[in-house]
Amino acid sequence: MKIALLGLHIIITSILITLILLQNSKGGLQSGVGSGDMYRSRRGAERIVFTGTIVFAVLFFVTSIVNLVIR
Repeated sequence: MKIALLGLHIIITSILITLILLQNSKGGLQSGVGSGDMYRSRRGAERIVFTGTIVFAVLFFVTSIVNLVIR
């Protein structure tokens, strides 16, 4: 059980890293310092990557906690 959970955790981690690297690089701290399109909406693939990042971040958190609890 522990080995299967660790394998799942590694897969989730790999997907989360990939999704973070796929995100648009214009959304950082500098975008809010005078950019006109500060409140634009996400559309298409950008929205899928954004929501996928949130989902896999939550899954990463949950599997991390479960790995701590299971001995």
